[in-house]
Amino acid sequence: MLIAVTGGTGFLGGHTVAALLRRGHRVRLLARDPGRVPSTVDVVTGDVADPGAVARLVHGADALLHAAGVYTFDSRRRAEVWRVNVEGTSAVLDAARRAGTGRIVHVSTVGALFPTGEPSIGAASPVGAPREAYLAAKAEADRIARGHRDDGAPVTITYPPALLGPADPHLGDQNARLRDLLRGLMPMWPSGGLPIGDVRDSAELHARLFDPAAPGPAYFGPGHFLRTRDYLGVVRAATGRRLPAVFLPARAMFPVGRAADLLQRAWPWHIPAEYGALYVCATAVPVDAGAPHAGVPARPPLETVRDTVAWLHATGRLTDRQAGAVVLSSVSTVDAGAGAPTEEVLP
Repeated sequence: MLIAVTGGTGFLGGHTVAALLRRGHRVRLLARDPGRVPSTVDVVTGDVADPGAVARLVHGADALLHAAGVYTFDSRRRAEVWRVNVEGTSAVLDAARRAGTGRIVHVSTVGALFPTGEPSIGAASPVGAPREAYLAAKAEADRIARGHRDDGAPVTITYPPALLGPADPHLGDQNARLRDLLRGLMPMWPSGGLPIGDVRDSAELHARLFDPAAPGPAYFGPGHFLRTRDYLGVVRAATGRRLPAVFLPARAMFPVGRAADLLQRAWPWHIPAEYGALYVCATAVPVDAGAPHAGVPARPPLETVRDTVAWLHATGRLTDRQAGAVVLSSVSTVDAGAGAPTEEVLP
C-alpha cells in the first residue's frame, strides 16, 4: 500500500513512518525540508497549507496519514498553530477527498474533547470548546475531519494522549516539560491530572489502521490518566530523586499562566509556566476503559519515563545528576542517538 504522510518528520509521525515501513508499506512524505526525510521514502516538497503540494502528495496514493500539526502552548506561535493545525487540515483532507484516497487517518488529540461535563471521554464524545489556543485549533481541525467523515469519506480519527518517549527530533512540549522538571525549573505543580502515553504505542496503533481490515471511525492512543501527583511520583521512581514540589489548585494558577504567556511574547527564552499546560491539568478526564485502541496495550508509565529520561541524558539534554538512577540501556526499542521525529512542527 502506498501511504501519503504529513508530519512524517515529527515525533509521532516519525515513529509511525518507521512502523509502516516495518510492515512493508511504501511511504510518501510531505516535507518542507527534504534533507530530513529518510532515503527509504519518497518525498514531496511543500507545506500542508499549500493546496498544490498536498495535491501532489495524495495523487495516486492508496491511503493518507495526516499527522502534521504544531503541538505547543507557546503564546508566540499562535498564528502558526492555527495555520498548520486548522488551515493545513482543511487543505490536506480536501485534497484527499478530491483524489479519491481510499483510507484517511486524521490524528487529533484527546485534548480536542476537553472540557467535558462527563467523567470520561470516548468514541461518542463531542468535540470540546477549549479556551486555550492550541487545543482550540485541534478542536476545530477535529470538526473538519468529522465533517468529512459525516459526509461519507473514509475518515478515521485518532486521539493520542500527551506523548513521551525517545527519539524526539525537535524536543517539543511534553518531553521538554519532563526535562525542565528534572532541571529543577518546575517546583510548583497544579492539581488535576493528565493523559500520558508512549509515542511508540501510538505509532503502533496508527500503523495497524492501515492493515487490510477497514478501521472504525475513531481510536484512542494507548495511555494512562495520571493525577499530577502520581505523574511526579513516577518520575521520582524512575530517577530516584526527591524532586520537591508544591501543589496548588490548577484553576488558581490560571492567572500565573496567563501572565507568563503575556511575558513570553516579549521574553526571548522559554518560560516553563504555560497557561495551556495548566488548562489541560484542570480539564482533563480519563478515557473510557472500553474506548477502541486497535488492540495495542499501553506500556507502564515507569517504562516510558525511564526510556525518555535515558534518551534525554544520552543526547546531552540532562546531566548525570539530573537523570539520577536511570540506566542508559533502558532505551529498549530506539537507538538513543537516533534523531527520529515533538513539538510536532511537522511538514
